[in-house]
Amino acid sequence: MKWYLQIALRQLFPAGGRFPFFTFVSVVGVMLGVAALVVVQSVMNGFGNEIRRMIVDTQGHIRIEGGGIIHDHRKLMQAVQQVPGVAAAAPYAQGAVMVQYRNRPTFPYVQGIDMEFESGVVALERFLRMGRMENLDDDSVFLSSELAAGLGAFRGDEVELYSPLLLERLKEDEIFLPRRFRVAGIFETGWSQVDANTVICTLRTMQDLYGLDDGVHGLKVRLNPGVDTDEAVVAIGHAIGPGYRAISWLDSNRDFLFVLQLEKNVMFLLLLIIVLVSAFAITSSLLITVVRKTREIGLFGALGARSREVAACFCAQGMFIGVVGTVLGFVFAALLLHFRNDVIHAFTRMTGTEAALSRFYQFSNLPAEYSARDIVIISTLAIVISTLAGIIPAWRAARLRPSEALRSE
Repeated sequence: MKWYLQIALRQLFPAGGRFPFFTFVSVVGVMLGVAALVVVQSVMNGFGNEIRRMIVDTQGHIRIEGGGIIHDHRKLMQAVQQVPGVAAAAPYAQGAVMVQYRNRPTFPYVQGIDMEFESGVVALERFLRMGRMENLDDDSVFLSSELAAGLGAFRGDEVELYSPLLLERLKEDEIFLPRRFRVAGIFETGWSQVDANTVICTLRTMQDLYGLDDGVHGLKVRLNPGVDTDEAVVAIGHAIGPGYRAISWLDSNRDFLFVLQLEKNVMFLLLLIIVLVSAFAITSSLLITVVRKTREIGLFGALGARSREVAACFCAQGMFIGVVGTVLGFVFAALLLHFRNDVIHAFTRMTGTEAALSRFYQFSNLPAEYSARDIVIISTLAIVISTLAGIIPAWRAARLRPSEALRSE
C-alpha cells in the first residue's frame, strides 16, 4: 500500500487511540444520506411494482380495440389466441351509467364481461370480498368497494341502472325504463382507480344497456409469464390485421407510470442533498486537519513527498469516509426496511391513522423492493462526492511549502 494511503487511514482511524470526532460526524453524515436514499428508492420501487401488478391483474397485458363496436369478436379471438405467447383472451364492453340506490345517484364506470373467458385474463374471484363468481348473472352486478360504501349498498340490495340508451330512446319519443339489478357481490382490487367507481356485469347485460346487439368494444389479452409485451403487441398487430390496434398496458397507462417515475426521480434528487451536506462536513474536517497537521505535511515534503502525493492523502481520506459511510448506510437501510412495517404500524396506531393508510394508499403493509441499479448509482455517487470533498483540502495541503510548514506553530 502506498505511504500516503497508510497515512490517510491512520489519520482517520487511529489504531488504539480515541476515534476522531470529525471522522465520526463525516461518516455518520454519509451513512444517513445513503440510508435515506436506499430506503426511499426501495419503497418507491415497491409502490411502483405493486401498482403495475394491479394494472395487469385488473386489465390484462394487452387490449385490442377497433375504434368502434366489434361484431366479429369471436373470429378476432381465435386469431389472437393463435399468436405465440398469448395465454388467454376475453371480450368486454364498457361505458358509463348512472347508478341509483335510495335516491343516491352516482355515475360509475361499468364493464361487461364474458363469464366463459374472463377468468383466463382477469382472476376476478381473487378480489371478491362478498359473493361468488357463479352468483353473477344477467340480473345482477358486482360493485366495487368504495362505490358500494358511497351508495350504502350491500350484497342482496337492488340498484337501478340508467344507461345513455335512455336518452337516445327519449329523443325518439320512446320509453326506456331503468333496469333494476341485484348486488351479487362486492370486490376490492386494492387499486383506487378501479375500487372508487366500477360496476361489473355480464356481457349480455352490457350489450342490452348500450344497444350493442352481439358487439363488443374490445378484447383483453393475458400473456404467458416471461413474454415481452412490446414484441407481443407487434405479433398480435400482424395477426389481427388492419382496422384493429393492440395497446399494451404500458401504453394505456403511460401518463400514470410517468408520474410514478417522476416522483421517484424527484425524491432521489432531494435526498441526494443529504449526501452533499455531508460532503461539506468532510471538507471542513479535512481543512481543520490540514491546519492542525501543517508541520507534518511540511515534514513529508522535506522527506521528498511530491505535491500530488500529499494531495492524494487527503482525497483518499474523503474516499475512505465515503466507502465506510456507504457500507454502514446500506446496513442501516437494510435494518430499517426489515422492520419497516413494525415502525409504520406503531406510528399509525399512535396517530390513529391506520385506517387512512389502507384507504388512501391501498397498502396495509409498506412494499419495498431492492434494485441493483439504484444500489450501484447510490454507492457510486456517495463515494465520488465524498472523494471530491477532499479536493479543496488536498489543494491547500499541496500548496504548502516545506520550509514554511516546518516553521508553523
